[in-house]
Amino acid sequence: MTETSTPTAVPHRLSAARVLNAVLLGAAAVFFVLHFLHLNADFPNNSPWMDWAKYTDEGWYGDAAIRHYVTGHWYWRGDFNPAVALPVWPALEWIVFRFTGVSVAAARALTLVVVGLTLVVFYRLIARNTHSRTQAEISIAPALAMLMLCSSSFLYVFDRMAIVEPLLICLTALALLTAEHLHPLRMRRAGLVKSILPALALGVLLAAMVLAKTTAISLFPAVAYMVWARAGYRLRPAVKLAIVPCVVAAALWLAYFYGFVHPHYMADYKYLFDANGYTGIELDPVATVVLNTLTDALWMGKALCFSFVAVVVLVMFWRPRLMANPLVPALLLWIGGYTTFLLYHNNLQPRYYTVIAVPIAVVVAIGLDNFRYADNRFARAVAASAVALTVCAMVIPDAAEQIDFVLHPTYEFETAAQNIKRVVMADPTHSHLIMSISGSDLTLMTGLPSIDDDFGTMDMDVRARTYQPGWYVAWNDIEDDKMQALAPYFRLERVATFPALDDPERNQMILYRLDPLPANESKPAAPLRKAATPKPLVTKAGQQPSTEQLQH
Repeated sequence: MTETSTPTAVPHRLSAARVLNAVLLGAAAVFFVLHFLHLNADFPNNSPWMDWAKYTDEGWYGDAAIRHYVTGHWYWRGDFNPAVALPVWPALEWIVFRFTGVSVAAARALTLVVVGLTLVVFYRLIARNTHSRTQAEISIAPALAMLMLCSSSFLYVFDRMAIVEPLLICLTALALLTAEHLHPLRMRRAGLVKSILPALALGVLLAAMVLAKTTAISLFPAVAYMVWARAGYRLRPAVKLAIVPCVVAAALWLAYFYGFVHPHYMADYKYLFDANGYTGIELDPVATVVLNTLTDALWMGKALCFSFVAVVVLVMFWRPRLMANPLVPALLLWIGGYTTFLLYHNNLQPRYYTVIAVPIAVVVAIGLDNFRYADNRFARAVAASAVALTVCAMVIPDAAEQIDFVLHPTYEFETAAQNIKRVVMADPTHSHLIMSISGSDLTLMTGLPSIDDDFGTMDMDVRARTYQPGWYVAWNDIEDDKMQALAPYFRLERVATFPALDDPERNQMILYRLDPLPANESKPAAPLRKAATPKPLVTKAGQQPSTEQLQH
């Protein structure tokens, strides 16, 4: 009986495991496809996540590409120019806009392509680093991770935004996978190519991570661990593997900084960091900052957070051998490194947590898959039931919320932007240039040129006098300092009000026409900031738009 039953039992168990994997991957694929529906829709109203990014960041961090397509100039002196420090995302958008034109749908579709690449890379990473005990078992960790990532309503809303966090996640995952392919340098021709290409690729990825989002530095320890694991957990071989990637990354960053930024755009580079100077762990008691950072992690999903804590505890006391999987410690370093940044930055926005939500989901998937392999049949049944319940608790509520978002899209912000465009275009007497905190988003949606009313190396009154905008768009009301900056040069005429989004403080877009005051009535505004306006930046011909070009 033994000889005849064994051959039939193995294929049966193998087939069941393959069916489960196919079901999980199929469900993940369906949810990922849902991401592409309603790309022009607003960030979901009445969602659990109130993030400032939905008003500004899609335009801000793609501004260089948007402006270059709209006006022919990527850089505007005195305005907010984050591409100086973070050029990777606008460079990708510039390539896409060359084929599609400037639009929200194109920018968000690019983000989803990046997310899709991230899924492929993580699937490969998990598959390379998870192994079943027997040939009769198949690891469900890769497929389970894909389902968790694709069905997450938290990731859904932010993966559909043209912001830099999805790109940072993708580049970091690529760096981890590339680190696993490093080889010691061999001087023979065939061996040299095989060993040098992964090293060069990793160096490029490290530089790209920092130039995509400077906080990527906090993720370097995760990559370093993968290099160390690739070297057999030996220090000297690890150093040898890391030399070429580190030299390439440093050379690329230094070449960009000293060859491009330092000679021409240093004020803008510094300003990107100065603009966030009001945040910091020193502003609140450390215990309060730590507590807020940990409790706000519940934005990612309570079931996911509690499952992660449970997995970490069980790994420490029941399955410590899981730490022999190099991907697990690397992901824990990823999570710890970026959480440290959140603590230091102390400006807790939901989008920041997307960078740790992805590795957390992967760790949970690997842990749940590993816990299925208990020592006896009863324990295996209990573990399998616990895994199934945990997966249902994480996936079903998120999936239901995501489907609700898909079935009930809103377009208030998009509609308001198009209405503003119609009003502006219908007035031939005023410049089409808009000034607004959400100006870059309006440009992405409508193609109308814009400047920021808050961030920039020039004070607002100087920018207004220099660029002579024809319109001002405020959220709900005009702040006193903004009125102080505009009043010496313009008479503000309220033209229209449009409902947009759900924040009580930012749910109406108010459009003002800026009528220039006669020369004898104009006078400089009082300084809005104590800091002196930076000296005009040196630019090459064609990089800075003229005032006349911005009028229409």
